[in-house]
Amino acid sequence: MVTAAELRIYGLVQGVGFRPFLRRSAVRAGVVGRVRNSNDCVRVFVEGTPEAIELFLRLMETDAPPLSSISRIEKERVDPAGYRDFLIEKSTSVSDRVTRVAPDTAVCSDCLRDMKRPGRRFAYPFTNCTNCGPRFSIIRSLPYDRPGTTMAVFEMCDECRREYGDIADRRYHAQPNACRACGPSYTLTETAGGETSDYRDDLAVSKAASIIDSGGIVAVKGIGGFHLACDASCETAVLRLREGKRREARPFALMCRTHEAASKLADISEKLKQELLPLILTETTMLICY
Repeated sequence: MVTAAELRIYGLVQGVGFRPFLRRSAVRAGVVGRVRNSNDCVRVFVEGTPEAIELFLRLMETDAPPLSSISRIEKERVDPAGYRDFLIEKSTSVSDRVTRVAPDTAVCSDCLRDMKRPGRRFAYPFTNCTNCGPRFSIIRSLPYDRPGTTMAVFEMCDECRREYGDIADRRYHAQPNACRACGPSYTLTETAGGETSDYRDDLAVSKAASIIDSGGIVAVKGIGGFHLACDASCETAVLRLREGKRREARPFALMCRTHEAASKLADISEKLKQELLPLILTETTMLICY
Protein backbone atom coordinates (compact mmCIF):
# COMPACT_ATOMS: atom_id res chain seq x y z
CA MET A 1 0.00 0.00 0.00
CA VAL A 2 1.35 3.41 -1.01
CA THR A 3 0.86 6.30 1.39
CA ALA A 4 2.09 9.90 1.30
CA ALA A 5 3.00 12.62 3.75
CA GLU A 6 4.02 16.26 3.72
CA LEU A 7 6.90 17.04 6.07
CA ARG A 8 7.93 20.47 7.34
CA ILE A 9 11.42 20.26 8.83
CA TYR A 10 12.56 23.10 11.09
CA GLY A 11 15.97 23.89 12.54
CA LEU A 12 19.39 24.37 11.03
CA VAL A 13 18.54 22.62 7.76
CA GLN A 14 19.56 25.09 5.04
CA GLY A 15 23.12 25.58 3.87
CA VAL A 16 24.21 22.28 5.42
CA GLY A 17 23.65 19.84 2.56
CA PHE A 18 20.22 18.80 3.84
CA ARG A 19 18.35 18.58 0.53
CA PRO A 20 21.08 16.45 -1.11
CA PHE A 21 21.03 14.26 2.01
CA LEU A 22 17.25 13.83 1.72
CA ARG A 23 17.49 12.82 -1.92
CA ARG A 24 20.14 10.20 -1.14
CA SER A 25 18.03 9.00 1.79
CA ALA A 26 14.98 8.73 -0.48
CA VAL A 27 16.90 6.50 -2.89
CA ARG A 28 18.13 4.41 0.01
CA ALA A 29 14.68 4.07 1.60
CA GLY A 30 12.86 3.48 -1.66
CA VAL A 31 10.52 6.49 -1.54
CA VAL A 32 9.68 9.14 -4.13
CA GLY A 33 8.60 12.76 -3.87
CA ARG A 34 9.89 16.31 -3.83
CA VAL A 35 11.94 18.57 -1.52
CA ARG A 36 12.44 22.31 -1.57
CA ASN A 37 13.77 25.05 0.66
CA SER A 38 11.29 27.54 1.99
CA ASN A 39 12.13 30.71 3.90
CA ASP A 40 10.84 29.11 7.13
CA CYS A 41 11.75 25.42 6.79
CA VAL A 42 12.52 22.56 4.41
CA ARG A 43 9.35 21.14 2.88
CA VAL A 44 9.18 17.52 1.74
CA PHE A 45 6.47 15.59 -0.05
CA VAL A 46 7.22 11.89 0.27
CA GLU A 47 5.31 8.79 -0.81
CA GLY A 48 5.94 5.07 -0.55
CA THR A 49 5.02 2.14 1.64
CA PRO A 50 4.57 2.93 5.36
CA GLU A 51 7.76 0.96 6.06
CA ALA A 52 9.75 2.92 3.46
CA ILE A 53 8.54 6.28 4.79
CA GLU A 54 9.39 5.19 8.34
CA LEU A 55 12.93 4.30 7.22
CA PHE A 56 13.21 7.69 5.46
CA LEU A 57 12.28 9.44 8.72
CA ARG A 58 14.66 7.27 10.72
CA LEU A 59 17.57 8.17 8.44
CA MET A 60 16.99 11.83 9.36
CA GLU A 61 17.66 10.90 12.98
CA THR A 62 20.69 8.71 12.38
CA ASP A 63 22.45 10.00 9.24
CA ALA A 64 21.70 13.73 9.00
CA PRO A 65 24.56 15.99 7.78
CA PRO A 66 27.06 16.85 10.54
CA LEU A 67 26.35 20.59 10.35
CA SER A 68 22.56 20.21 10.54
CA SER A 69 20.30 20.33 13.58
CA ILE A 70 16.60 19.42 13.43
CA SER A 71 14.43 21.16 16.02
CA ARG A 72 11.14 19.57 14.97
CA ILE A 73 9.34 17.81 12.12
CA GLU A 74 5.68 18.45 11.36
CA LYS A 75 4.02 15.57 9.50
CA GLU A 76 0.70 15.66 7.67
CA ARG A 77 -0.87 12.79 5.77
CA VAL A 78 -1.80 13.68 2.18
CA ASP A 79 -2.93 11.88 -0.98
CA PRO A 80 -0.23 10.27 -3.17
CA ALA A 81 0.66 12.31 -6.28
CA GLY A 82 2.04 9.42 -8.30
CA TYR A 83 5.65 10.61 -8.47
CA ARG A 84 8.19 8.30 -10.10
CA ASP A 85 11.34 9.80 -8.55
CA PHE A 86 12.58 12.12 -5.81
CA LEU A 87 13.73 15.56 -6.97
CA ILE A 88 14.97 18.83 -5.49
CA GLU A 89 12.58 21.58 -6.57
CA LYS A 90 13.06 25.33 -6.87
CA SER A 91 12.92 27.10 -3.52
CA THR A 92 9.89 29.13 -2.49
CA SER A 93 9.02 31.90 -0.03
CA VAL A 94 5.73 31.19 1.70
CA SER A 95 5.58 33.47 4.76
CA ASP A 96 7.36 36.16 6.75
CA ARG A 97 8.99 33.59 9.00
CA VAL A 98 12.73 33.03 8.64
CA THR A 99 14.62 29.77 9.10
CA ARG A 100 17.90 29.40 10.96
CA VAL A 101 20.95 30.17 8.83
CA ALA A 102 24.09 28.03 8.92
CA PRO A 103 27.27 29.77 10.09
CA ASP A 104 30.46 29.87 8.03
CA THR A 105 32.38 26.66 8.71
CA ALA A 106 36.10 25.88 8.63
CA VAL A 107 37.47 23.95 5.66
CA CYS A 108 36.95 20.19 6.00
CA SER A 109 39.66 17.54 5.66
CA ASP A 110 38.37 16.43 2.23
CA CYS A 111 38.64 19.96 0.82
CA LEU A 112 42.09 20.35 2.39
CA ARG A 113 43.18 17.26 0.45
CA ASP A 114 41.72 18.76 -2.74
CA MET A 115 43.80 21.89 -2.13
CA LYS A 116 46.98 19.81 -1.89
CA ARG A 117 46.40 17.81 -5.09
CA PRO A 118 47.24 19.10 -8.59
CA GLY A 119 44.11 20.23 -10.36
CA ARG A 120 41.43 22.93 -10.44
CA ARG A 121 41.51 23.45 -6.67
CA PHE A 122 45.23 23.19 -5.96
CA ALA A 123 45.98 25.89 -3.33
CA TYR A 124 42.61 27.50 -4.16
CA PRO A 125 41.46 29.24 -0.96
CA PHE A 126 37.75 29.34 -1.83
CA THR A 127 37.46 25.54 -1.96
CA ASN A 128 34.34 24.21 -0.20
CA CYS A 129 31.68 21.50 -0.25
CA THR A 130 28.36 20.73 1.46
CA ASN A 131 30.24 20.04 4.71
CA CYS A 132 32.21 23.28 4.93
CA GLY A 133 32.69 26.81 3.66
CA PRO A 134 30.81 30.12 3.78
CA ARG A 135 27.10 30.29 4.53
CA PHE A 136 25.89 33.17 6.74
CA SER A 137 28.30 35.76 5.34
CA ILE A 138 27.30 35.19 1.69
CA ILE A 139 23.51 35.12 2.12
CA ARG A 140 21.56 38.04 0.68
CA SER A 141 18.09 36.52 0.84
CA LEU A 142 16.26 33.36 1.88
CA PRO A 143 15.53 30.60 0.97
CA TYR A 144 19.18 29.61 0.72
CA ASP A 145 20.10 29.08 -2.93
CA ARG A 146 23.00 30.35 -5.05
CA PRO A 147 20.95 33.16 -6.71
CA GLY A 148 20.32 34.54 -3.22
CA THR A 149 24.01 34.66 -2.30
CA THR A 150 27.07 36.70 -3.28
CA MET A 151 28.11 33.69 -5.41
CA ALA A 152 25.35 34.50 -7.91
CA VAL A 153 27.77 36.49 -10.10
CA PHE A 154 30.10 33.49 -10.53
CA GLU A 155 28.76 31.09 -13.15
CA MET A 156 29.94 27.54 -12.52
CA CYS A 157 32.22 25.95 -15.10
CA ASP A 158 31.25 22.63 -16.68
CA GLU A 159 33.20 20.59 -14.10
CA CYS A 160 31.75 22.44 -11.10
CA ARG A 161 28.26 22.13 -12.59
CA ARG A 162 28.81 18.40 -13.05
CA GLU A 163 29.75 18.07 -9.36
CA TYR A 164 26.75 20.19 -8.39
CA GLY A 165 24.41 17.83 -10.24
CA ASP A 166 26.00 14.51 -9.21
CA ILE A 167 24.07 12.92 -6.34
CA ALA A 168 27.14 10.86 -5.39
CA ASP A 169 29.43 13.90 -5.16
CA ARG A 170 29.93 15.72 -1.85
CA ARG A 171 29.49 19.00 -3.75
CA TYR A 172 26.01 17.97 -4.89
CA HIS A 173 23.91 21.14 -4.53
CA ALA A 174 26.75 22.93 -2.70
CA GLN A 175 25.68 26.52 -3.39
CA PRO A 176 29.17 28.17 -3.06
CA ASN A 177 30.80 25.51 -5.26
CA ALA A 178 33.67 27.01 -7.30
CA CYS A 179 37.20 26.43 -8.55
CA ARG A 180 40.05 28.43 -10.08
CA ALA A 181 38.34 28.32 -13.48
CA CYS A 182 35.06 29.92 -12.42
CA GLY A 183 35.13 31.15 -8.83
CA PRO A 184 36.34 34.22 -6.95
CA SER A 185 39.98 35.28 -7.25
CA TYR A 186 42.05 37.50 -4.99
CA THR A 187 44.34 40.50 -5.40
CA LEU A 188 46.74 42.28 -3.05
CA THR A 189 47.16 46.02 -3.51
CA GLU A 190 50.22 47.63 -1.93
CA THR A 191 50.89 51.34 -1.75
CA ALA A 192 54.47 52.39 -1.02
CA GLY A 193 56.24 55.65 -1.76
CA GLY A 194 53.18 57.02 -3.52
CA GLU A 195 53.11 54.12 -5.99
CA THR A 196 50.50 51.33 -6.09
CA SER A 197 51.29 47.73 -7.08
CA ASP A 198 48.83 44.86 -7.57
CA TYR A 199 49.61 41.17 -7.03
CA ARG A 200 47.18 38.43 -8.07
CA ASP A 201 46.36 34.95 -6.77
CA ASP A 202 49.46 33.01 -5.59
CA LEU A 203 51.67 36.09 -5.83
CA ALA A 204 49.18 37.93 -3.62
CA VAL A 205 49.49 35.26 -0.93
CA SER A 206 53.28 35.21 -0.95
CA LYS A 207 53.40 39.01 -0.89
CA ALA A 208 50.97 39.15 2.04
CA ALA A 209 53.12 36.64 3.95
CA SER A 210 56.22 38.75 3.21
CA ILE A 211 54.54 41.90 4.53
CA ILE A 212 53.48 40.16 7.74
CA ASP A 213 56.92 38.59 8.23
CA SER A 214 58.52 42.01 7.90
CA GLY A 215 56.33 43.50 10.63
CA GLY A 216 53.61 44.97 8.44
CA ILE A 217 49.83 44.75 8.68
CA VAL A 218 47.61 43.24 5.98
CA ALA A 219 43.89 44.03 5.64
CA VAL A 220 42.17 40.94 4.24
CA LYS A 221 38.80 41.69 2.68
CA GLY A 222 36.56 38.64 2.76
CA ILE A 223 32.90 38.05 1.97
CA GLY A 224 32.11 38.83 5.59
CA GLY A 225 34.17 42.02 6.04
CA PHE A 226 37.79 42.93 6.79
CA HIS A 227 40.34 41.02 8.88
CA LEU A 228 43.52 42.80 9.98
CA ALA A 229 46.47 40.45 10.26
CA CYS A 230 49.97 40.88 11.66
CA ASP A 231 52.66 38.83 13.39
CA ALA A 232 51.52 38.51 17.03
CA SER A 233 55.14 38.04 18.13
CA CYS A 234 56.18 41.39 16.62
CA GLU A 235 55.67 44.05 19.31
CA THR A 236 56.00 46.93 16.83
CA ALA A 237 53.28 45.53 14.57
CA VAL A 238 50.92 44.81 17.47
CA LEU A 239 51.47 48.30 18.92
CA ARG A 240 50.76 49.90 15.54
CA LEU A 241 47.58 47.83 15.25
CA ARG A 242 46.46 48.87 18.75
CA GLU A 243 47.07 52.52 17.98
CA GLY A 244 45.27 52.32 14.67
CA LYS A 245 42.29 50.51 16.17
CA ARG A 246 42.34 52.60 19.39
CA ARG A 247 42.34 49.34 21.30
CA GLU A 248 44.96 49.82 24.00
CA ALA A 249 44.10 46.90 26.31
CA ARG A 250 41.30 44.79 24.89
CA PRO A 251 42.68 41.44 23.61
CA PHE A 252 42.93 40.69 19.91
CA ALA A 253 42.05 37.30 18.44
CA LEU A 254 45.09 35.08 18.15
CA MET A 255 45.13 32.47 15.38
CA CYS A 256 46.99 29.20 15.76
CA ARG A 257 47.30 26.30 13.36
CA THR A 258 46.60 23.50 15.84
CA HIS A 259 45.44 22.83 19.38
CA GLU A 260 49.02 21.97 20.27
CA ALA A 261 50.31 25.36 19.11
CA ALA A 262 47.53 27.18 20.95
CA SER A 263 48.22 25.23 24.14
CA LYS A 264 51.74 26.68 24.23
CA LEU A 265 50.28 30.18 24.44
CA ALA A 266 47.10 29.71 26.49
CA ASP A 267 45.66 27.40 29.13
CA ILE A 268 43.12 25.36 27.19
CA SER A 269 41.31 22.86 29.39
CA GLU A 270 40.09 19.54 28.04
CA LYS A 271 36.51 20.73 28.46
CA LEU A 272 37.18 23.87 26.40
CA LYS A 273 38.96 21.82 23.75
CA GLN A 274 35.91 19.56 23.41
CA GLU A 275 33.65 22.59 23.11
CA LEU A 276 35.84 24.01 20.35
CA LEU A 277 36.10 20.77 18.37
CA PRO A 278 32.64 21.07 16.73
CA LEU A 279 33.69 24.50 15.42
CA ILE A 280 36.67 23.12 13.50
CA LEU A 281 36.52 20.00 11.39
CA THR A 282 40.17 19.03 11.41
CA GLU A 283 43.21 19.34 13.63
CA THR A 284 44.92 21.38 10.94
CA THR A 285 42.49 24.29 10.71
CA MET A 286 43.03 27.52 12.56
CA LEU A 287 41.87 27.82 16.14
CA ILE A 288 40.94 31.26 17.42
CA CYS A 289 41.91 31.92 21.04
CA TYR A 290 41.11 34.99 23.06
